[in-house]
Amino acid sequence: MQTRILRILLKKELTLMLRNPLIPRLIVAMPLLVMLVIPLVADLDVKDVGVAVVDRDHSLLSRRLVADMDASASLTVTAVCDTYDEALRHIERGDADVVLTIPSGYFRDLSGGKSPHLDLSANGVNATKGILGAQYASRSLLQTLTRWSAEEGTALPEAATASVLNRYNPTLNFRNYMIPALMVVLLILICGFLPALNLVSEKESGTIEAMNVTPVGRFTFVLSKLIPFWAIGLLVVTVGMLVGWLVYGLVPAGHIAYIYLAAILFTLVMSGLGVSIANRSSTLLQSIFVMFAFIVIFQLMGGLFTPIASMPRWAQVLTYAIPPRYFIEIMRAVYLKGAGIADLWQQYAALAAFALLFCLVAAKTYRKRE
Repeated sequence: MQTRILRILLKKELTLMLRNPLIPRLIVAMPLLVMLVIPLVADLDVKDVGVAVVDRDHSLLSRRLVADMDASASLTVTAVCDTYDEALRHIERGDADVVLTIPSGYFRDLSGGKSPHLDLSANGVNATKGILGAQYASRSLLQTLTRWSAEEGTALPEAATASVLNRYNPTLNFRNYMIPALMVVLLILICGFLPALNLVSEKESGTIEAMNVTPVGRFTFVLSKLIPFWAIGLLVVTVGMLVGWLVYGLVPAGHIAYIYLAAILFTLVMSGLGVSIANRSSTLLQSIFVMFAFIVIFQLMGGLFTPIASMPRWAQVLTYAIPPRYFIEIMRAVYLKGAGIADLWQQYAALAAFALLFCLVAAKTYRKRE
């Protein structure tokens, strides 16, 4: 009996969604807009780092170091100065982000087997660009010195032969880091916001009163509200993965079944949270403000933009109560590392616990008027 009632209610929900001019467009347009625009805008990659060079050596090697740096895709030599103070003025004017000082006698000392130092000074006002710019410059210098030593048939001093290997994201492309996490944002918005707005709008219009006088059980009613958005969540994840593959060339290193499993659990979490908030909301505006508060907390403390490891210790402890934290960790690990359930069982278990909790709360907080 309840199965038949559930089918009828699901048909009713689907009909209402299709009649609403906003929801079908939102379900299609939002994933495309988020996946196509945000990776291009929210890009923390550092490009066009300006370098002011103080060349006190004036040797063939020093000129080659400067030329190779200027030819780099991320670096631009904005000035070659005679003094360090002159180079600092370029940083003060915003023309440069890093100052490279090549000491006098650098080529002579390096050819003689010594380990002369190249000094790099970074602009600390824009800390991200300054620090990464200094790393880019250091890498460019090391590459040039390595090629020069191979051509000359000499060995570089041990202090100058360090190398960096970037695991899992060799190109250091920030989009590869952001795209898996953006699917989390889509599920938060679509599978959290829409169920809450759908239920509260029925309260305001009075149509839910017709349901209150029927013998439909509250678990059946809540399921009829949640199941459509579970299907929508899987559709959104599919669209996100297709856009990531077709537009950005990013495909999961792990099995997509692990992504779908995490998406199902997280969809349960957000839809259950949305219905729980709607059950306690009297107006549409009230539910919007409450959901918005949760979304802000989820995005700021879930590790989407700010690494959890860089947060204060007390904030790191609080993130264990933030469901998106676990979904973001799963998405990035599966996409970039090729991890599986054996590696991420704790994250899957946490999502399952949150899903069970929020769905039970959604069912328990729904009250039918006698």
